Amino acid sequence: MELNKNIKLIASRLGLHVWQVENTIRLMDDGATIPFISRYRKEMTGSLDEVQLLHIKEEYVRLKELDARRESIIKSIEEQEKMTAELREKIDNAVTMAELEDIYLPYRPKRRTRATIAREKGLEPLAAIIMDQKEINPRRKAEEFLNDEVKSVEEAIAGASDIIAEWVSEDEKARRQLRRLFEKEAVIYSKVVKGKETEGIKFSDYFDWSEPLRKCPSHRLLAMRRGEDEGFLRLSVEPDEKNALDLLFSIFVRGRNESSSLVEVAVRDSWKRLLSSSMETEFRNISKEKADGEAIGVFADNLKQLLLASPLGEKNVLAIDPGYRTGCKVVCLDRQGNLLHNETIYPHPPQNETALSVKKILTLVSAYRIEAVAIGNGTASRETEDFIKWIKFDRDIQVFVVSEAGASVYSASKVAREEFPDYDVTVRGSVSIGRRLMDPLAELVKIDPKSIGVGQYQHDVDQLKLQNALDEVVLSCVNAVGVEVNTASRHLLTYVSGLGPQLAQNMVDYRTANGPFRSRTELMKVKRMGEKAFEQSAGFLRIRNAENPLDSSAVHPESYHIVEKMAADMGCDIRELMTNDEKRKAIRLEKYITSATGLPTLKDIMDELAKPGRDPRSAIKEFRFADIHSMEDLVSGMIVPGIVTNVTKFGAFVDIGIKQDGLVHISNMSNTYVSDPSKVVRLHQHVMVKVLDVDIERKRIQLSMKGLDNK
Repeated sequence: MELNKNIKLIASRLGLHVWQVENTIRLMDDGATIPFISRYRKEMTGSLDEVQLLHIKEEYVRLKELDARRESIIKSIEEQEKMTAELREKIDNAVTMAELEDIYLPYRPKRRTRATIAREKGLEPLAAIIMDQKEINPRRKAEEFLNDEVKSVEEAIAGASDIIAEWVSEDEKARRQLRRLFEKEAVIYSKVVKGKETEGIKFSDYFDWSEPLRKCPSHRLLAMRRGEDEGFLRLSVEPDEKNALDLLFSIFVRGRNESSSLVEVAVRDSWKRLLSSSMETEFRNISKEKADGEAIGVFADNLKQLLLASPLGEKNVLAIDPGYRTGCKVVCLDRQGNLLHNETIYPHPPQNETALSVKKILTLVSAYRIEAVAIGNGTASRETEDFIKWIKFDRDIQVFVVSEAGASVYSASKVAREEFPDYDVTVRGSVSIGRRLMDPLAELVKIDPKSIGVGQYQHDVDQLKLQNALDEVVLSCVNAVGVEVNTASRHLLTYVSGLGPQLAQNMVDYRTANGPFRSRTELMKVKRMGEKAFEQSAGFLRIRNAENPLDSSAVHPESYHIVEKMAADMGCDIRELMTNDEKRKAIRLEKYITSATGLPTLKDIMDELAKPGRDPRSAIKEFRFADIHSMEDLVSGMIVPGIVTNVTKFGAFVDIGIKQDGLVHISNMSNTYVSDPSKVVRLHQHVMVKVLDVDIERKRIQLSMKGLDNK
């Protein structure tokens, strides 16, 4: 299919102008990333945002895959010498993979089937006669087809019926209409495998379950499929059989003679033996793909919120990985996150060295001028938080509880070993906790997103699609915030638009050999930094205290000349323009519009001049749990503060300060109807919740947000 045709199709499907799609695809084919296009090529795309650009990319990839399959099918049919002008037109006009495969089905090379064997015995002409349904005595006609391989009329009729059954199963119209029937009426059934009732008790909700497939939410479908994969459930997807057969009879059965009766029998056989299983497989795959998409979407949304969590910023931090018997691992970090000191204290049972631990903490706070304390939210977290807040410091010390999710994965990783070759995993874990408080994004990019624990059935979805989606999220977040080139790790630089692992390493190597970068133009001296990579990355790289103040902003170097002209017109230098509100307000943007630069870019430049290098993340807030430490402390009706730790399609999990998170089911999120929990809460949001029910045996806590002020 021609590119122009694909562009028009994408534009129509996404409700966009053809020129927007055409320019976007041209930019992508030229190596431009989505963050770069979204931020610096607004005139070319009509200011499409990253979500719209990603949809264009996905549709473009899908249509390219469709075109590749189309060419493969055309080649196969031509090799069989069965291509006709009409068939070629149908293939060219197919717009979905299912439609394309339906057209190809009669021509697809097959294994030896019952119909194939019947054809080899010369029974295809008899099948055609019966299928025509004009022969009133097909059995007598069948006698003409008896031979050494076909010994009886019954055998001839059976073989012809097998051929008819295959024709029915490969008929485009039949498959198209059955597909519509499945879309509207298919039901998913789940039954427990006999003898697995006790072993598979965690899937007991689905031991005898059914619901319309189109209404089955993603989390339930993935749960049932997991039960099936683990051997506890047996699933089936099917519409009412009578409705399916009636539909097929209406297509293939004509008249009421004996031939029609044989066709009816063949149609029934085709449904039971061929079509039902084929359609079931197709719709199981379609529903799985849809559920995967929703689950991946939830994971991506959560990951984005996690990566863009509020940073504490550059502060001297004391970080603690809490524990009981093995003690609390303490590290002190400077404002750049460098490790200055580490040791272990034992303020909790069984050692109970409280006084000594207090003395050590006070000494460290004083010696390293600590401004904030980060405490991991794992074992002994609440006790450690209480211990730290009980200490009387000689200065204001902010105390934060930080998620440990994925910290153990990082501390044992190659990345951590490279950063801290002389320290064990406990020290690395504590450093990670402290750095997460200072800059969550910079630290979390070192961890595989799937290990961070903010997904929904993440191990059950298509892993390649999940990885691609999460990579896009990380890329988007890193470039939305911007990266300080002189302090960023190789891992953070890897996700900057246009760089990648090798260029990121080259930048670190250059920085090590030559000292800090002094300007964006110096980036061109980095090995393998070509013009294209510079174009894609420069606007997202910040150089603090550079000679040109624009080097620390999101203004792209390609637009520096515009700012220089603005400053000259205002009779000042760039630095004054950035600090003088009156001079900026006096600028008339229309004066600077050119064929390459329009108002969207000019407005972005003005916003950036007002707040150069502004971090889009919100300011961090301290949080205090209620005085509860275990499930036994909870009472129904109690209202307590909590922090949202995970958002799913069925609700949100909330940490209320004990080991077990509670669930706010979607039905308990608001007094009004909620269709999507992510519209009501976000990751790490501070919320007030009411305790509805506590099941200590099953370790389940049901919470509600109804009637509480959670704006």
